[in-house]
Amino acid sequence: MDSSQIVAVVCQCGFPLLLIARGFTIGRVIENSHLRELARREAALAGCIATNLRSPPAGHPLSDGHLVTGGVVIGSDYFKTFAAGLRKIIGGEVRSFERMMHRARREALLRMLEQAHELGATTVINIRFETCSINGVGTRGGLPMAEVLAYGTALVPRGGATR
Repeated sequence: MDSSQIVAVVCQCGFPLLLIARGFTIGRVIENSHLRELARREAALAGCIATNLRSPPAGHPLSDGHLVTGGVVIGSDYFKTFAAGLRKIIGGEVRSFERMMHRARREALLRMLEQAHELGATTVINIRFETCSINGVGTRGGLPMAEVLAYGTALVPRGGATR
């Protein structure tokens, strides 16, 4: 092989591999940055009680209830979609999409809790999640996305009375 053939082979194989590696790295950096931001926001809201129970905890002050919601649409990147396609061939768990859904649920929950905090709520009860998968929006073979909506009842304390 002469040098021009080697350059041609490297360009044909190396360039796509380089793009895949770059996409993977950038996607991972963005995802890890989002996870750190979620952890920071969760720590800021650690004092708020959040539960899926239908009634407030015993001894909770009399409160006014307000519907609070938090929604997010989060998409996959090309590398995760490519890896999931390979996983689909051999079967098994698609961990990249599981991680995407986990991030979406956390983000939706945080947005709901932040809305409750703005109302002055100390507790959010009866929390529920609704999930919708959005596959290939707009184009044939587009990237998968997921929409998650979290909603619940924020309890804003009245005076000092308790139940």
